Amino acid sequence: MMESAFTRPVARPLVVFDGDCAFCTASIDRIRDRIRPDVDFAPWQRLDLTALGLTEEQVENAVQWIGSDGGRASGARAGAMLLRRAARPWRLLGTVMLIPPFSWLAAVVYCLIAHNRHRLPGGTLACAFPGPNRV
Repeated sequence: MMESAFTRPVARPLVVFDGDCAFCTASIDRIRDRIRPDVDFAPWQRLDLTALGLTEEQVENAVQWIGSDGGRASGARAGAMLLRRAARPWRLLGTVMLIPPFSWLAAVVYCLIAHNRHRLPGGTLACAFPGPNRV
């Protein structure tokens, strides 16, 4: 599914990720192939962010979840929502990730991975977070 403005109601939840990041793209490919959640994936660079109610800052800093009901989540919570749309045991893991103190741990792990994604296997300098003086 890929419409630039997503002008129709979303039939399935949408996971928005950084398509310029090799680590992110490889991670999404693995999730799509192995976990097979009932969601659509799209790199933010190919979307009309304004139509989706997202900002460039949001999508550069974390993966985004747009539920078919309009619900929103980002980062670890978006990952948990994605897992809840997959088969067992992934669905259970996603549910647990939403419950404190596991949600706190998931948020810390997500931040560690996100801030170091350019250092992880498959990561490149394009995966690094933009600096404060980004043009």
